Parts: sequence; C-alpha cells; structure tokens
Amino acid sequence: MGFTEIFVATHDAALKRAGLLDEGRSASAADSAAVRIEGITDFELEQLGDLAGTAVHAGGADYELTMVDVASDSLLAVPPAMVRALADLLTYETEGEGNVLDDVAGQWAGQEDMPFGASQARTYVQQLAELAAGINDSERTGLYVWSA
Repeated sequence: MGFTEIFVATHDAALKRAGLLDEGRSASAADSAAVRIEGITDFELEQLGDLAGTAVHAGGADYELTMVDVASDSLLAVPPAMVRALADLLTYETEGEGNVLDDVAGQWAGQEDMPFGASQARTYVQQLAELAAGINDSERTGLYVWSA
C-alpha cells in the first residue's frame, strides 16, 4: 500500500503538487505544509472526518472527500465541514474529563486495518487539525488529499 499526503494549497497549487506526486516526485517542503501518512487511503481520512465531526457535535455533515479536477483521479478536496471539525479539535472543550483530540485519535487508531497505534494517530490528528486551522479563505486556500 502507498501513502496519502494531506496539504494546504490553492486550487492551482494543489493540481501542480498532485502532478508531481503522480510522477513520483516530492513537492518542495517550502510549497506548503503537508502531512504524509503511510498505509492509509482517502477512506480512512473520511472515517477521521466522521469521528471528528461527532466529537465536536457536528455529526451528520457530509465528510466525503470530493474530486477536484478531471485531470487527476488522485487529488481530492476536503469538504468545509470536515475542515471545521478538524480545526475545532484544537479548541473544543468538553464538560467531562479527557481531551477530545486524544479521544478522536484513539478511536481512529482503533478502526479496522489501521497501520498505526493511538500514539502515532494522535500525532497525525494533531498535525491535520493544525493544517485545517491554518486554512485562510482570503488566500483561497483549501485542504487537499493526494492518495497513491
């Protein structure tokens, strides 16, 4: 199994990055922030979206990744509802004990066939939440997913 890369970019920059990744080349780290996760697909990211949405009381929204452009089957866009849910993991407060981000990471790691444990999942969820929180509508950036 390959890897999935999640990154912040404008639409045009996302298409360029996807083209490089499709060719087996890495995009420059200076281009944008990115999280690369080995052994998962877009399906596992959609599962994370559902878990994050439920955790921040935004369940039931559409967390399905969408095709960006017919020029690339491997590039998908993260829907705004999922971006908000992920970003909210950084600041969401619960009445009970426990950290909502830790809870989501633990649940995500517990999904069937996940290639990593709760500790690594927490790192990934933290990184993805930070990417989501950095989305800037005025710069027309979005969160994109490239999957091999």
